[in-house]
Amino acid sequence: MLCVCLLAVAACATPTRQSSSFDALLAQPYVLDSGDALRVTVFEQPSLSETYTVDVAGFISMPLIGDVPARGLTPDELDTSITVALRDGFLRNPDVSVEVATYRPFFVLGEVGQAGQFPYVAGMTVRSAIAIAGGFTARAARRTVDVSRTINGEVVSGRLRMNDAVRPGDTITVRERWF
Repeated sequence: MLCVCLLAVAACATPTRQSSSFDALLAQPYVLDSGDALRVTVFEQPSLSETYTVDVAGFISMPLIGDVPARGLTPDELDTSITVALRDGFLRNPDVSVEVATYRPFFVLGEVGQAGQFPYVAGMTVRSAIAIAGGFTARAARRTVDVSRTINGEVVSGRLRMNDAVRPGDTITVRERWF
């Protein structure tokens, strides 16, 4: 009976992860969502060139063309969408560039010094995200964390190790350790 209990506890401590969907996301181009601030530059049009934030509904609002859908698009796809909209009756040959000025925040919950929302920095790992959130508490499980991430419009959860990459919009949950 003791052996069965020890095997059950060991199985719970073994890190699991959904690496296929999580790792595949890292190889894909960045997809825009609410909270991203975008630097849109329209060559020789200073009144159109500024920073726009993707709103809760997933749109940016630009002069002349109004609301432009941004959620689910890459910056290059949004660039093309804005170019087409401006070409349709406003500018003869618009030259548009879209880049992410500020990524949407990520969230850290659970056994950390200060749970909350934090600004994302490119190249961030789970370890650096936890450090930003005040580090581990004394009761924290320190080998892996649970992460919820939106992939193709669907929220997927998995378990990541400390050196794995964090994406904008991720929710990291640091679990309480058993012993």
